[in-house]
Amino acid sequence: MFKSKYEILIFKSSQGLSKKICISKRSAFFLSFLIIAALSLNVYFAYRSLNYFYLQKRYAQTVAKLEKQNVQLLNLAQKIKKLEADVIRMSELDRKLRVMMNVENDGNMMQAIGGTPESSFTFDHIPAYRQEALARKMHNFLEQLSTQSKLESIRQKELLELVQDKQQILASTPSIWPTQGWISSEFGYRISPFTGQREFHKGLDISGPEGTPIIAPAEGVAIFTGKNGAYGLSLVLDHGNGITTRYAHLLKIVIKNGEKVKRGEIIAYMGNTGRSTGPHLHYEVRLNGVPVNPLRYILN
Repeated sequence: MFKSKYEILIFKSSQGLSKKICISKRSAFFLSFLIIAALSLNVYFAYRSLNYFYLQKRYAQTVAKLEKQNVQLLNLAQKIKKLEADVIRMSELDRKLRVMMNVENDGNMMQAIGGTPESSFTFDHIPAYRQEALARKMHNFLEQLSTQSKLESIRQKELLELVQDKQQILASTPSIWPTQGWISSEFGYRISPFTGQREFHKGLDISGPEGTPIIAPAEGVAIFTGKNGAYGLSLVLDHGNGITTRYAHLLKIVIKNGEKVKRGEIIAYMGNTGRSTGPHLHYEVRLNGVPVNPLRYILN
């Protein structure tokens, strides 16, 4: 069957000439097969190319959508972090108020709601496989926070009633910073700058420029004004309820012994007198004669 031959005539109309090509049936069959195979491959590759461009477009759209979701989740995470910080600050304020009014504290607010792991919201980028889990965690946290906010409103109402009953106590509690500056030495054990030995520091050292005003952190009466050994020029206020405050290393005192002062009134100026390494205020709070951490009372 494949031994038969085909003749192909090619005419050149302009010259009136013709050319004859003879091919076997076998060659014609294979030639036809190659042409069909080439056309099929072209169609196949054209389809694959179109499908590739379509998938590439879908991939780009998906990536853009994920990036948009990622930005939204990160923004929400930042808002939740801020909200969490506000809740912690509210809890700390609640604790300080209860300490000042000698009211039992019923626990930390963030412990009550379970809190949020610090590592949960610290990503600069959230992988796609974590977005769903993080969204669920945020949703659960917001539900817990909603419940706790209702409980906190009850607690705040209780505190408001206590504040109204104990206004005089609050007015006499040293609850604001006595001066501007930076803390150069905290309350508690430290290495002495004079002896190099470990010692207990009975107050806060707040450093600043000499002459910085010092104000009364609460209502009180001056019970000591003058020089006092290592404290240098110093001042002591009695706020009642067993609370006194001491101000040491002063440049100048502007109130007299026995004088009453109000919260925010200027009482002295920062100096460098007594045993001091530079201009600063040594600020003490004592409860029944025992030094306590001033930060325990400061609200602002």
